[in-house]
Amino acid sequence: MFAVHPGTAYAADPTSMTSGFYVDPNSSAQQWLNANPGDGRAPAIRSSIANVPTARWFGNWSGTIGTATGAYVGSAAAGGKLPVLVAYNIPNRDICAGQSGGGAGSDADYATWIAAFASGIGNRPAVVILEPDSLGDESCMTQTQIDGRNALLRNAIAQFNAKAPNTWVYLDAGNPAWLSADTMAQHLAAAGVSRAHGFSLNVSNFLPTWQNTAYGDAVNSSLRSRNGFSKPYVIDTSRNGNGSDGTWCNPAGRRIGTPTQVGGGAEMLLWVKAPGESDGNCGTGAGSTAGQFLPQVAYNLIQGY
Repeated sequence: MFAVHPGTAYAADPTSMTSGFYVDPNSSAQQWLNANPGDGRAPAIRSSIANVPTARWFGNWSGTIGTATGAYVGSAAAGGKLPVLVAYNIPNRDICAGQSGGGAGSDADYATWIAAFASGIGNRPAVVILEPDSLGDESCMTQTQIDGRNALLRNAIAQFNAKAPNTWVYLDAGNPAWLSADTMAQHLAAAGVSRAHGFSLNVSNFLPTWQNTAYGDAVNSSLRSRNGFSKPYVIDTSRNGNGSDGTWCNPAGRRIGTPTQVGGGAEMLLWVKAPGESDGNCGTGAGSTAGQFLPQVAYNLIQGY
């Protein structure tokens, strides 16, 4: 189905090494449930969000990163489950939108951090979403900044290939409302997607699965015509059950989407953004910070209002 790029290293299939996806026992939703067992919203949040396999995000809040990724992947491996991790620590992260700004303090710090991230996973099976926003978020960057970011992403992919051979790495490719498929294909190629397993779409956004599938196919068509290869892709379906109203920051009226699974029109449908975690101080999350768990927002996503 997918053309193999000459010289590309491929990990063993982590889905065949495991028996389903890992449910994070320490997710933000589960932490809220532990602290609020009598809340009337708790049963719905438990069954519809906390019990659904969802990615764990890692950044400069994660402490010693190799220890953090190692512990998380180790817990998943102990149960024979496949963990999904997000690496979110690129320097000047979210540089244009700013809601999730931060990241490593320097290119050298990031290179050290991502190498340790991969080493923590080691030979155990895993899926990694590499740096959401990083390729769609270039509109306010200089060419020197873009070139530096691409070098960091190429090195990150090389670190996973060398240190985490049973990990599938998906380089994030934004969403269909951000850049044209041709432009995103160019960004992906420049950032080294030829050496990654694939690319990810719709992370933290709300666009419907069909629209992302059409976009992913168009990106692959451009990659084939320009570069001679195509790649598998995954789609974040955590909050796209009602599609998008055109806004990305805590919009009302959205709904959780298809739970994490293999297939579904892409290589995998994944819950990457945890439903109920704020996008920032905006919309239904006014007064919150990015990543903060908001139980009413979570409940609204279950109900679709």
